[in-house]
Amino acid sequence: MRWGPSYHFVTTWRVAGTVAEVRAVLSDSAALPRWWPSVYLDVQPVADGDSDGVGRTVELLTTGWLPYTLRWTLRITETMTDTGFALAATGDLIGAGRWTFTSDGPEVVITYDWRVAAAKPLLARLSWLLRPAFSANHRWAMDRGEESLALELRRRRDPAAAVPPPPGPTFGWVTGRRSPRR
Repeated sequence: MRWGPSYHFVTTWRVAGTVAEVRAVLSDSAALPRWWPSVYLDVQPVADGDSDGVGRTVELLTTGWLPYTLRWTLRITETMTDTGFALAATGDLIGAGRWTFTSDGPEVVITYDWRVAAAKPLLARLSWLLRPAFSANHRWAMDRGEESLALELRRRRDPAAAVPPPPGPTFGWVTGRRSPRR
């Protein structure tokens, strides 16, 4: 199988909360479509992994600002700790990512280092032309992730609070999904 050009993205988020709270949200892959619906359209468990979570595998359907979807499999490759964890991707995206968490007073600094190659034929064929658009699409998705994570942390801290729903998919009319209601 021929892969398309590779991409390297480093994203930094800063959210109010604790490392334990951030870790709890990011370790709950089944909840991704609820709290980050602008990107995660569907998550299907494949394998539980060992007692530390290594080997946990889920199949994902994701989207971004651009009107296409990606089907890929995420597998946890490193024990999730208070400093972060690592993952591998196969399918329409092939690569590896590492989340790191650092406490900074009342906030957590979260860094995601994502090295990925496009394997979906559309992305692979058009990367030479649309690389800036694909990179902007990733930045848009990660910006929605930071916003959605901040909202989810607020919601988990105070379930009775009037926290707005996370942003939904840009092309929700195409996918049949809108932002979830609280």
